[in-house]
Amino acid sequence: MNYEGEEGQMSTTTQVNLSLTETAINEVKKFIEAENAGPEAGLRIRVVPGGCSGFSYSMQIEDAPRQGDEILDHGGLRVFVDMFSRQYLDGVQVDYVTSVMGSGFTFSNPNASGSCGCGSSFSV
Repeated sequence: MNYEGEEGQMSTTTQVNLSLTETAINEVKKFIEAENAGPEAGLRIRVVPGGCSGFSYSMQIEDAPRQGDEILDHGGLRVFVDMFSRQYLDGVQVDYVTSVMGSGFTFSNPNASGSCGCGSSFSV
């Protein structure tokens, strides 16, 4: 829980409910290890305007969190979420799938009202 105060008043905010499957966590850890990232490194997951449905997901390995980030721990993997993306990532599950068509990360977002045909963008 985070505590934010305004004029001495305390309020609580709940942590964003973003989950990663064990498979996704293991794949990200491989990427971090391959980049020889330091102990503060983690995965940034964010939502950016764009894509054919309005928003798309972005994932990248970063050396450290930025000011204002929410830092989540998933099995020893640090995940960084910025304040803008937080509202769109609540309830999302990230997985890593392998199929005959290829492999990659997938996002299951119960808040999305629609998505594009390729599945890389969504609308709310």
